[in-house]
Amino acid sequence: MADEVKDVVAGDGYAVANIETLGDQYGFKKIRRELGVTAFGINAIVLPPGHATGRHYHDEQEETYFVHRGTVEFEFGDGDKHVLGPGGVARVDPATVRKIRNASQEEDAVYVIAGGKDGYVGRDGQLPEGETSRFGPTGDAG
Repeated sequence: MADEVKDVVAGDGYAVANIETLGDQYGFKKIRRELGVTAFGINAIVLPPGHATGRHYHDEQEETYFVHRGTVEFEFGDGDKHVLGPGGVARVDPATVRKIRNASQEEDAVYVIAGGKDGYVGRDGQLPEGETSRFGPTGDAG
């Protein structure tokens, strides 16, 4: 089995990393810049216990938020609040005002934001020549 990746490793047509090593302990973890993503924006944010972002909205960019670790409260412009734990996701229209808060007083919250505009490109996955399934053999760890 290969060693677990920590720092950015770039190969021929790919890049891998661990968000823990991208940027400072708190704040933005620049996934897009560090991995060379060009088709959409993607970053992670680490919020210390009890901290919140400022309220904001976007002119054009729809965003999807994925809670990786901790508990996050989303407050929207209409006053509604929703709490999401690990695995929780939220989609937010560009013009919708939002504020994100770490709902825990004990642990950091880590969430990933992907943003873009102009639509979904569709399911365009293809199998390499000679392969018949997108799923590998089961039970083979390496």
